[in-house]
Amino acid sequence: MVRAELREAGVEALGMQASSDLVDALGRGVAPSMVVIDGIELEKPATREALENMPRNIPILIVDSRIMTAPVLSSAEVLRRPIRVQDIVSRVLMRLGRKMA
Repeated sequence: MVRAELREAGVEALGMQASSDLVDALGRGVAPSMVVIDGIELEKPATREALENMPRNIPILIVDSRIMTAPVLSSAEVLRRPIRVQDIVSRVLMRLGRKMA
């Protein structure tokens, strides 16, 4: 849903089936404008390491549980569930310097 809304807003949003896809893409030199990731994925050492090693100018937005929180990633902004898709999309667009359509 988030990806579809971002695409509707004119953002080239890529979806990854697994965090390993993100790790592989970053390893190949893909440089996203921003990463939005589920907090549970930070439990995976390879994912966490890849995000920690990304250039600091790439914003990271973690959508996380209020109860079972992910380990802290100092460079990331965290939004806690429950949250609406539109809230996530708005935050991404704000961070990318775009406005809602």
